[in-house]
Amino acid sequence: MKMVLPGGTGQVGTILGHALTAAGHEVTVLTRHPEREHEIGWDGVTLGPWAEAVDGCDVVINLAGRSVSCRYTAENLRAMMDSRVDSARVIGEAIAAAARPPRVWLQMSTATIYAHRFDAAHDEATGVIGGSEAGAPDYWAYSVEIAKNWEQAQAEARTPATRKVALRSAMVMSPDRGGVFDVLLRLTRLGLGGPVAGGAQYVSWIHDEDFVRAVEFLIARDDLAGPVNLASPGPLPHRKFMQTLRAAWGVPVGLPATRRMAELGAFALRSDTELLLKSRRVVPGRLRAAGFGFAYPEWERAAADLVRRARVLRRRSVAGV
Repeated sequence: MKMVLPGGTGQVGTILGHALTAAGHEVTVLTRHPEREHEIGWDGVTLGPWAEAVDGCDVVINLAGRSVSCRYTAENLRAMMDSRVDSARVIGEAIAAAARPPRVWLQMSTATIYAHRFDAAHDEATGVIGGSEAGAPDYWAYSVEIAKNWEQAQAEARTPATRKVALRSAMVMSPDRGGVFDVLLRLTRLGLGGPVAGGAQYVSWIHDEDFVRAVEFLIARDDLAGPVNLASPGPLPHRKFMQTLRAAWGVPVGLPATRRMAELGAFALRSDTELLLKSRRVVPGRLRAAGFGFAYPEWERAAADLVRRARVLRRRSVAGV
């Protein structure tokens, strides 16, 4: 199949692009800085020659959006909002104008759309959309607004011939350098992989292989549209999550961190504590109901695989391969 990946040069896009190419698909990436043969330039805001790649393709998977790994300043939050909404809007315009529109448009979204909670899990049918829950900082509500507007831009696009799916993805865990797992593993190796702010907040995650398989599943299933949670069925408290990661790497202890220490660490890393402190307890209701089987449903097995692959990558890096 012919597939177009707007924003496909980021970590998740790279994982997906490599897997889809290896599966025999023809993958074209839309990026602001094209460097390779299969990449086409676009600005993520306006229609241009890039729209020719959408006309006649089978699948669009829009991953475009400013990284959330940054300080949540007013400027960065606005950039996160605009880059997501604008890219979804203009993809919709390209599909609407296509003589041969794609049959499916998968639009990246986020599990952050759900409320900060500890007592129950969020699936697509019963999950509570966040933004007004008690115990959450006011500015977390803006992250929910970003997610809502992101999905709304896709939903409002007039593309009657194209099935639309919003991928409410949890954190995608892969051993690649710079990803969230790489950061967590680095902290673990340094002895800093203990619970943060008590560690009761839930961590939702998905193994990179399951993420790719879920995307392929959704492409093939013509009966699935609308929001779909891409998360393992085994979210767990941060304390247990980090304990399992330490065990997989072979580190006996991890220093705990208070909320204040987390704030200082996030500032040093130019990131934000919402990524650590918000309780994301999300489960894949629609995927499981549709018969999707996870290769890595539990964190213990997933962590073991990711650690094994990370060790291989480190050995290759040391050897200069």
